[in-house]
Amino acid sequence: MKLLIVIPALGAVYGGTSKCVVELAQALGNLGITVDLVATNANGSEVIEAPVKTWLAKTNYRLQFFPYKGIGDYKFSFSLSKWLFQHIGDYDLVQTNAIFSVPNLAAYWACQWYNIPYVIIPHGMLDPWALSYKALKKRIYYTLLEKPALQNASALQMLASTEAEQIKPLNLKTPITIAPNGIHRQDFEQLPNPELFYQQFPATRNKTLIIFLGRIDPKKGLDLLATAFGKIHSKFSDTHLILAGPDNIGFLPTAKDYFANAGCLDAVTFTGMLTGSLKYAALAAASIYVAPSYSEGFSMSVLEGMASGLPCVITTGCNFPEAAAANVAHVVDIDAEAIANALTQCLQFPQQAKEMGTRARQLIFEQYTWDSIAKKLIQVYTAIIHNQPI
Repeated sequence: MKLLIVIPALGAVYGGTSKCVVELAQALGNLGITVDLVATNANGSEVIEAPVKTWLAKTNYRLQFFPYKGIGDYKFSFSLSKWLFQHIGDYDLVQTNAIFSVPNLAAYWACQWYNIPYVIIPHGMLDPWALSYKALKKRIYYTLLEKPALQNASALQMLASTEAEQIKPLNLKTPITIAPNGIHRQDFEQLPNPELFYQQFPATRNKTLIIFLGRIDPKKGLDLLATAFGKIHSKFSDTHLILAGPDNIGFLPTAKDYFANAGCLDAVTFTGMLTGSLKYAALAAASIYVAPSYSEGFSMSVLEGMASGLPCVITTGCNFPEAAAANVAHVVDIDAEAIANALTQCLQFPQQAKEMGTRARQLIFEQYTWDSIAKKLIQVYTAIIHNQPI
């Protein structure tokens, strides 16, 4: 099978979506699929420092970047569009990632022109909260451009059962398959010494650390977290909140205002984006993981928190009801009071919280590794290529 993966941008500032696309490409390649990945070289206000319009050999897949022009929220890449129309016929199947994206339009249209099956992964961008953000612009784009592409796709690949439920009001007739994001087990079997994190951020030493991993963005629920943490910190003065993630839309001043207004900014460390050993050391240093999101496709960082053995407090917006059903996380309403109550429970009953974290780690290792997810997807993609039901 020759698979082409298309994503508008792969820069690190775009967070979990970029990471999961790369890791899935590698996992599929590890199982013998020929995988090519194409993207623009966008990385927020900068570009990725890598050659463009040439293949880069990666671990069991190839990657090619294309230059682009940014106009408002949209990225245009004539060279990527041209390449897609020239080469899409070389592939058995195309997988596109994200929606409301101009580079993906060329992929849809090229697939339709050359009769190549394609699968769309919306990454949570069709859920009600996401559609309500910049709603008018999205409604126009969806009606004219996105809906026809969705209806002509061979399948919509959803990250969670709740995400599949949320799109029912759109009345799309396209077949749906569900495949969550995953982790590489080996990354979490032995976390580094937390001292690496303490040295970089000394204000966190000798504190009970609560960690948030994610972009500094309106949909991440930092307004809710500020209110919740303000209440928590007044009762548990040794608590300290780590907000680890990039600010690629200039939302950081607003986020800081949330915590200042809640009276707890002095107990918050904004680390910026953490990667590699420093990120894993931060997870090793933390006692609790929190994800207060309004909307997610399926959070990579939630999986990372659980794989690290942390008790996790997540909202229903994270689209992980299976965690609640398995009793491996506190899954609460999208509400500051509910978040605060769950955090309080973790802090008041640390042994129970630790046991929950252990169960979470076991669940992730058993059911949410990239290897197991890739095996399932190969079966789905093979069925699509052979015009069989999925």
